Amino acid sequence: MLLKCVETENCDTMELYSIKESSLTLKHLPEMAKQRGYSVDIKPEDVTPGLDLPANWDDYLGLLSRKDRHELRRKMRRLETVANWTWYPVTAPEVVSSHMDDFFRLMGKSDPEKARFITPIRQQFFRNIAQRTAELGLLKLFFLELDGQKVATSLCFDYHTSRFLYNSGYDPEHSYYSVGLLLNALCLRDAIESGITYFDFLRGPEPYKYHLGGQDRTLYQMVVKRN
Repeated sequence: MLLKCVETENCDTMELYSIKESSLTLKHLPEMAKQRGYSVDIKPEDVTPGLDLPANWDDYLGLLSRKDRHELRRKMRRLETVANWTWYPVTAPEVVSSHMDDFFRLMGKSDPEKARFITPIRQQFFRNIAQRTAELGLLKLFFLELDGQKVATSLCFDYHTSRFLYNSGYDPEHSYYSVGLLLNALCLRDAIESGITYFDFLRGPEPYKYHLGGQDRTLYQMVVKRN
């Protein structure tokens, strides 16, 4: 039992972060802690937008607001005017490894904050995660190309019946074609066609997540203190 472990270690405070609203920890731990004389403080920490996926792409489009559905179709039609465009996932460990430099390049180009975040140490962390999850068959690294040039990327993990969009990036020089948003939409379509039933955009309220139909699920933090 978690509380017994805290007492054994002679701790006064236990801090838990990023607890899903559906977590049994959030449901049961507060009352159990209070019964043992602890005070419990719970507050929202962040949101993790996501959506339940229907059986096909047309039904998915029907879930979007009229405006978002119109915009997604309009942007897709614009992309389709490019004579030579394609998108694809890479999954084999050795192929994923050879594409990670492109992933980092597009991450850095898409956002100055991401460029600062992706230090050499963090790049190695990403490489290790990508290699191991690819070996386990959990990773899909997507790219969108225009005229043979990689212009957008999305790194996803598939686990059981969910797809998790871990990180993404794009080349702002091709923003006219909404390459970042559309690749994420194509990742979502691929999830539907693969039989995935939930698409998780992971934490953060970035606007594109809601344009693609994301609905907030709250993450909480909990502080349990001995009185």
